Amino acid sequence: MNFQDRSVIVVEDHPFQRRMTLRQLGQLGVEDLLEAAHGREALNLLMARHAPVDVILCDLDMPEMDGVEFISHVATNRLARALLVVSAMDSAILHTVETMARAYGIQVLESIPKPLTAKLLADRLERLEEAGQAPAPADAAGEPGADELRRGLESREFLTFFQPKVDLATGQPTGVETLVRWYRPGQGVLCPGAFISRLEAEGLMDRLTEHLLRQSCLYLHAWEERGRTLEASVNISMTSLRDIAFADRLQQVVLDEGCDPRRITLEVTESEVMTELATVLNVLARLRLKGFKLSIDDFGTGYSTLKQLNSLPFTELKLDQAFIQAAPQDPRSRAIVEASLELAAKLGLKTVAEGIETRQQWDFIHASGCQEAQGYFISRPMPGHQLPEWLALWEAPETRPAVGRSSGHGRRPALDLPAFARAGA
Repeated sequence: MNFQDRSVIVVEDHPFQRRMTLRQLGQLGVEDLLEAAHGREALNLLMARHAPVDVILCDLDMPEMDGVEFISHVATNRLARALLVVSAMDSAILHTVETMARAYGIQVLESIPKPLTAKLLADRLERLEEAGQAPAPADAAGEPGADELRRGLESREFLTFFQPKVDLATGQPTGVETLVRWYRPGQGVLCPGAFISRLEAEGLMDRLTEHLLRQSCLYLHAWEERGRTLEASVNISMTSLRDIAFADRLQQVVLDEGCDPRRITLEVTESEVMTELATVLNVLARLRLKGFKLSIDDFGTGYSTLKQLNSLPFTELKLDQAFIQAAPQDPRSRAIVEASLELAAKLGLKTVAEGIETRQQWDFIHASGCQEAQGYFISRPMPGHQLPEWLALWEAPETRPAVGRSSGHGRRPALDLPAFARAGA
């Protein structure tokens, strides 16, 4: 088949591979060809065109702007009809990127591993011929229904992101909090507030929790293979704590993935955990017996009494970001933080401050004696494959905040995360 009427841009930072790909496309008859060494250069070329290109052929691991951020810009500005990823990266990463592209409304042609061949190129371009014009993203709809939520879970549209935690005394990364985003077809990226309540109402939260836990275990293994032993925190819902069998199911997930439950912390929101106390105590106690750690999340925002807190088998107290962010200027918030830390110390609980966004907040919480911290000042949430790069940046002396003395003048790492990773926690 001749592809003379097709337009293709090749985005590849390796000059030899880029030339070879252009030559192969030319042999297939493609005449409207563009080339770029990285995402920023490609965006400039595409924005200057009078019409979208038919196919973007790109790698993911590129300088200046990685392929993931590039694809998100292309989708937002409707600069291409279809995407063809040529990469030697892990299949899980490729699936994530392809799911994201489809959610943005871009037709996805099945990815090609390196080295590229003309036969594989022709096969993928023929699929574009068969499929025709890719549909544009749908207009925003209302709340998702049960069928759409089930389809999203079955199609792996709910994807994991990870926000690092660091030891305030040493500055060393200790673990991550596992977060979730939904690439809802036609609507792009949705944060948890847009779908968690619906999942709970439809009785689907356990499926999501088990999926997030499984992904956390898989990434803990992947990072460990690269020499980084970390822990992971996963949020659990009050609706799950009403089911006595919940603890057994989580244990089975961890065992299936060959992970130690002692490396997993399950986070429970304080305002939720104080209802149906007897059943909650049953489930939480069984989770602790199985080795999981337990964190009381957003501490200070709920309605618990000190007696109830003393009865619950928590190992960690997580201070709510509203108090952390206000504490440097607000005496009342500062008093709440200090009292919470003192209470945690007397109960033998590890302390974590969330929502650190400025150097001033970092200095305050470091001086307060809190043990761990997370927030945008340290890192925004990121896909799991980006964590090793972030770790290398964070641990470079010139890029991480000074520790040991709160008067240090370090700066947070300038890691250029993909646009879809900037959605927040």
